[in-house]
Amino acid sequence: MHIGRTYSLFQTLHWTRKYILIFVFTSTIPVLLYELVGLHWITVPWLPIALIGTAVAFYLGFKNNSSYERLWEARKIWGAIVNDSRLWTITSRDFVTNLFAAEPMSDKELAATRTRLVHRHIAWLIALRHQLRAVRGWEHRDKASDKVRDLLNTRFDPKLMQEEMASVLEKSELDYVTSKVNPAAHIISLQSKELKELRAGGYIDDFRHMELQNILKYFYDHQGKSERIKNFPFPRQYATVNLFFVWLFILLVPYGMIDEFNQIGEHFVWLTIPFSVIISWVFHTMEMIGDYSENPFEGLWNDVPITSLARTIEIDLREMIDEENLPAPVEAVPGINIIY
Repeated sequence: MHIGRTYSLFQTLHWTRKYILIFVFTSTIPVLLYELVGLHWITVPWLPIALIGTAVAFYLGFKNNSSYERLWEARKIWGAIVNDSRLWTITSRDFVTNLFAAEPMSDKELAATRTRLVHRHIAWLIALRHQLRAVRGWEHRDKASDKVRDLLNTRFDPKLMQEEMASVLEKSELDYVTSKVNPAAHIISLQSKELKELRAGGYIDDFRHMELQNILKYFYDHQGKSERIKNFPFPRQYATVNLFFVWLFILLVPYGMIDEFNQIGEHFVWLTIPFSVIISWVFHTMEMIGDYSENPFEGLWNDVPITSLARTIEIDLREMIDEENLPAPVEAVPGINIIY
């Protein structure tokens, strides 16, 4: 996610540079055929092209609104994860006591139990973050996108996920969850299992047990909502047709503008090239914005910054249980103001 005031014009042009060259080509060919070869019959009346452009603009608006809704929903989900993670920590810290215990634990054992519950939750954040970054077939998988993932360190790597979880999970638990298809879901399962054991030992009563279980339910809800966005693409029929319509309009624009500029005067027809490029660039860039916003967990420039959010949560949780060796916040990539 870009955290500067705006993208620079250079960044925007660099992002769309390949298509600008294509637009120059598609705009120059009709002008050359008209002006140098003398094929004056290739012009198309502007009115039908304008009607197509109006329809494309409406369709682009629909797609971009839908893409933004997916992006914003993802951000709201992770905002809820932030709040519920803090709630989990304070309830784990304050609810697990010897108040109802038949065989009280020592203060050191209580602290270790609370810490284990919090650390296991940090492992859940790590697992969920990594799982959401696994690239799906409909997400961007070209060389340029992979370079961005390498720059932002957002490429899905099961070994890296396991290494990060190893710092907060016991070896037996780490081996257990990494043997599963969905490690994040099984980490919550381990939390529930320990709550059951704590209830049986009297370290939490029925009310506290239910409250803690409810918070685990929230985490499953948040994970499920994130997975819904990740695993269900923006409907391909809408994305595909929109792309076809945009390119149809782009290819027709110069043929409609040739006659308009020719009416101004001799040689004004060459102005068709720059104006066609500008119009094509505007429409196609709007299509690209929607295309790159519809997958908010694919590890690219405009993602929800789940690495940064997860690190912020981790710092808060560790402070709540009075740990001192805190990890550093995730900083924006120098020079480009991208937080990931």
